[in-house]
Amino acid sequence: MDNKNELIITPKTKVSQLIETYPQLEDVLIEYAPAFKKLKNPVLRKTIARITTLQQAAAIGNVKVEDMINRLRKEVGQDKVTDSTVSGYNYSKPEWFSEDNIVTEFSAVEMLARGEHPVNQVMADLNDMDQGKIYKLITPFLPAPLIDKATSLNCRHWIDKTSEAEFDIYFIK
Repeated sequence: MDNKNELIITPKTKVSQLIETYPQLEDVLIEYAPAFKKLKNPVLRKTIARITTLQQAAAIGNVKVEDMINRLRKEVGQDKVTDSTVSGYNYSKPEWFSEDNIVTEFSAVEMLARGEHPVNQVMADLNDMDQGKIYKLITPFLPAPLIDKATSLNCRHWIDKTSEAEFDIYFIK
């Protein structure tokens, strides 16, 4: 197979681009991390998969991005990579965290189940929040693109994975 005109798989590759270019990799992704079964849902496939990078997907699936990228690249005959790393997601309780400083709590579980994005709601809430106050977001999976967006707006975060189906993400400005 001649891959010179095909997509080169990197951590920044969007999940939808990957599956459109290499449809056979959908099953490889699902086998690699069962959390990716959600890709079979047409609503999530049209929405989440279009904005989620493989680096973010690896964080969501709780797998090493380098290992996942290399598995996908091997399947399509691309060379291994060695310099990609997952960074930017904080799972260690930070010194700034205090239950007393939580001013807003928002569960995005039902919104996500309907195939809607909570990003606009969360960004509006974060913009209205005072410095030093904490925003708690509850989701059924790691919303990596949303965390990246909040981080780009100078919000720090802490991810507390309370169960396989619940993540509590705390943001502070």
